[in-house]
Amino acid sequence: MSEGVNLNQVTVPCLDLDESVDFYLRLGLELIVLDRPKYARFQCPEGGATFSLHLADHVESESAPVVYFELEDLDARVKELQAAGLVFESEPRDQPWLWREAYIRDPAGNLLCLYRAGENRLFPPWRLNE
Repeated sequence: MSEGVNLNQVTVPCLDLDESVDFYLRLGLELIVLDRPKYARFQCPEGGATFSLHLADHVESESAPVVYFELEDLDARVKELQAAGLVFESEPRDQPWLWREAYIRDPAGNLLCLYRAGENRLFPPWRLNE
């Protein structure tokens, strides 16, 4: 039986990072990465899931979030899925933010990122000090 997936992060666009960060802090999320003026990442209070904001020039109503699913053995799982007939937009590759990622769209066209981050998921070298 194949391994399951674990929901980690949703990234959504924003127009004003500071205003959006303030809003999500008010909701009770914990800010763990802040790269002004472009990016912020939050950790949910339970379960280890994270939520991110990315500064955009504009946000269209048809814009959709990217949904991330972490897999222990990303490369092997992508190969299994490809063998089952699924077509990926990109093969697994290492990213500058220290994650290994592969992208695929669901039947509705939503972009999914299957990834492996290990310790860097919650503890990147640039994480804010507590």
